[in-house]
Amino acid sequence: MEQTPHLTDKQNSALKNLTIMGYLEGTSFLLLLGIAMPLKYMMGIPEAVKYVGMAHGVLFIAYIVILMGSTIKIKMPLWAMPAGVLGSFLPFGPFIFDHFLKKSLSKNEKIAA
Repeated sequence: MEQTPHLTDKQNSALKNLTIMGYLEGTSFLLLLGIAMPLKYMMGIPEAVKYVGMAHGVLFIAYIVILMGSTIKIKMPLWAMPAGVLGSFLPFGPFIFDHFLKKSLSKNEKIAA
């Protein structure tokens, strides 16, 4: 991942952790919706939802905790926390949130320079 120069190493580390957790949470949600639920409701295999759903739940909670910590460490814009939470409820939401957050942080870097 490319580092944002105006952020400290600690802030870049928090951003990297948020990105990784967002990708894991977003992927688990897509697996739940796109694979596990069709297996359960179309093929009668409920175990997929049980295990993928449990993993997704753990990743969701971890994502929210890391989002809260990162918001404080990076001093994100006011819209970032609600947008990150909302994004975690939508398919592809964490990926889109990550893109807009990094774009915003890069824009702030240019303003500060």
